[in-house]
Amino acid sequence: MAEAGETSNWRSPRLTQYATGDALSAITRGLYADHKNGLVSKGRPKNSPKVTEVDPAKNPTTVMISDCGDSTHWLHYRAATGKLADDEPGGYRAITAEVKAQADGQWKVTRFAVEGIGSCSGE
Repeated sequence: MAEAGETSNWRSPRLTQYATGDALSAITRGLYADHKNGLVSKGRPKNSPKVTEVDPAKNPTTVMISDCGDSTHWLHYRAATGKLADDEPGGYRAITAEVKAQADGQWKVTRFAVEGIGSCSGE
């Protein structure tokens, strides 16, 4: 997502390598909105995801992941001018994601939620 955000490429084929369903839809909608609004992302988020749940316990097909991601150095800029477009400087956000095994054996994010800045504290 960070790579696709550099050009707001909502059609990036790499997105489908890692996400599907509701997650893919949310990502592509967000990138399309950025494209239409003349925004791109610069930098990269810092993540330290941790598995919080597996289902079933033996041979899981669904894994829940949580993180306290840092978006301090992953911000929106105006594509035309390169000027910072974010009103807020970024920060720590609670993130939860559901990752499921696909029929082809790959694991993909199927749902996720990103809370507001300050919803967790960085480690």
